[in-house]
Amino acid sequence: MANTKISGLSSASTPLTGSEIVPLNQSGVTDSVSVANLTAGRSVSASDYTASTGNFVPSTAGKGINFTSNTPAAGMTSQLLNWYEEGTWTPTYTNWTISPTTQAARYTRVGRLVTLNYTALDGISVAGASEIAGLPFTSNSVQGATVLMKDISGASPGIYAFGTIGGSATKIASMTSAAFTGNYWSFSTTYIV
Repeated sequence: MANTKISGLSSASTPLTGSEIVPLNQSGVTDSVSVANLTAGRSVSASDYTASTGNFVPSTAGKGINFTSNTPAAGMTSQLLNWYEEGTWTPTYTNWTISPTTQAARYTRVGRLVTLNYTALDGISVAGASEIAGLPFTSNSVQGATVLMKDISGASPGIYAFGTIGGSATKIASMTSAAFTGNYWSFSTTYIV
C-alpha cells in the first residue's frame, strides 16, 4: 500500500465496533492495536462533560453520578445518585364502601426518595381499616411515612384522614380513626425505598 495522508483516506463507518485495527508505534516498533484495546480499562477524564445532543446513559444498571469528592456528613452510607424515574401508579382500595374515582396518581423517584401525588373524587372509607394500595415501590424495611389526605373541594371543610406507609409496604394503611367521606381528596407524600 502506498503512503497516503490521513486526509486522503476514506472515512470509517461510525459508530466504531471496537474491532477496527489502527497502527501504533510503541518503543520504536510499529505494531497494531484494536480500537477496543486502546480504551480498555481506562477511565475518561475531563473538566466538564456536555451532551450537545442526546443524554448521558449509564450502560450498567446501578451506575450513576458519584459524589465521593464531596466531604460527607457523619453517618453517610452512599454518595451515588443512580435512579431517576417518574410516572403514574394505580391505586387499589380496601375497606371502602365507595371507591374514589382517581383523577391523578403520579410519582417521581430520585435516588431512594419516592414522592407521590394523588387526587381523587368522592369515596367513603371504613373507620380505621381502609387502605390505598398499589404504591409504585416497596418502602424501606425500617422507615415509612405519614400521609395526610384532605378534602380540598371546599364542600366539606375540615374533613381529613391520616394514614401510614409502614416498613416494607406498598400501601397506605390505617387511613383514619373514623369513617370519612369527601368530594375531592388530595395528598402528597414522600417515602424512602
